[in-house]
Amino acid sequence: MGNTIVIQDPEWASYTLGVFVCHSCSALHRNIAQISKVKSLLLDPWSSSQVEFMDSAGNNAVKAKYEQLVPAFYYQPTYKDCMLLREQWIRAKYEREEFLCVAKQEPYSAGYREGFLWKRGRDNGQYLSRKFILSEREGVLKYFNKHDAREPKAIMKINSVNATFQPTKIGTAHGLQITYLKDNSTRNIFVYHEDGKEMVDWFNAIRAARFHYLQVAFPGASISDLLPKLTRNYIKEGYMQKTGPKHTEGFKKRWFTMDDRRLMYFKDPLDAYARGEVFIGSKENSYTVLAGLPSSIQGYHWQFGITIVTPDRKFLFACETEEDQKSWIAAFQTVINKPMLPQEYAGKLNIQIIPVNI
Repeated sequence: MGNTIVIQDPEWASYTLGVFVCHSCSALHRNIAQISKVKSLLLDPWSSSQVEFMDSAGNNAVKAKYEQLVPAFYYQPTYKDCMLLREQWIRAKYEREEFLCVAKQEPYSAGYREGFLWKRGRDNGQYLSRKFILSEREGVLKYFNKHDAREPKAIMKINSVNATFQPTKIGTAHGLQITYLKDNSTRNIFVYHEDGKEMVDWFNAIRAARFHYLQVAFPGASISDLLPKLTRNYIKEGYMQKTGPKHTEGFKKRWFTMDDRRLMYFKDPLDAYARGEVFIGSKENSYTVLAGLPSSIQGYHWQFGITIVTPDRKFLFACETEEDQKSWIAAFQTVINKPMLPQEYAGKLNIQIIPVNI
């Protein structure tokens, strides 16, 4: 059975499709049992005809069949992605056969999409139904506070929009965090839809709009150059404590999000706006990250400190555990080790440094 295995040490297989799958995806294949029937390679009995079929099929052959027409912008999840993305990818391929027929890709490839999503209220945290419109022609994603409203509540320009699934943070399996720049500050909105396909279609429609925008904005760029820029997951998120610029205020617990070179912090993980942002440059520009805090720092704070040294000042943070400290330092070091791009120099000018209000 070995010539086309693309999964390291798979223990499961779909004996109706002819693909080897990991344990996690085997459960997703069971959800489409009318198409995909799975067995354990080690624990279940296999007939000779099933073995022969697996040998004649295999992952590469099945991929060639079911992924003939995957649009370049369509997000192809990995084992690290949330369950929703992985399940809808499997359903799109094998159940709906979306990549065998371009007409089935209309929901995310048409350049225009409208519908209703549950949106979290900025101030009260309630989810209310809001009408959303995505228009490639206008270059915007917008939503309306009332179903019959003529003017949108918010207009998000495609050139600054990002979307990332956040089921754990939002508290629903279909939760999507959409961010955009408003007056040079990052604005978050949190949405979901009960139908998983609907939510993933919105996600890929945003990616399609971003893709076509970037193709026009950077006509010489290759597709492989553009794909990482369509949407991005955050490098790291979690709680740390921080103090103010004078290092005399008490440390306060905040939720931090590392988005490329923007380190943003929030009082609550679902806040609409960051309380402040710090630009994390590169080592060539004299940015460094150190474990620990200066010996002069007094007062109550979590035990495991981090100091980020910038050309302007030092930013001080504290983590609750050594594991958190090491994880954050590794994330900062990854960013600092990357040379800065010309557009990132411009972006630095637009980022507000952490204000006194902590």
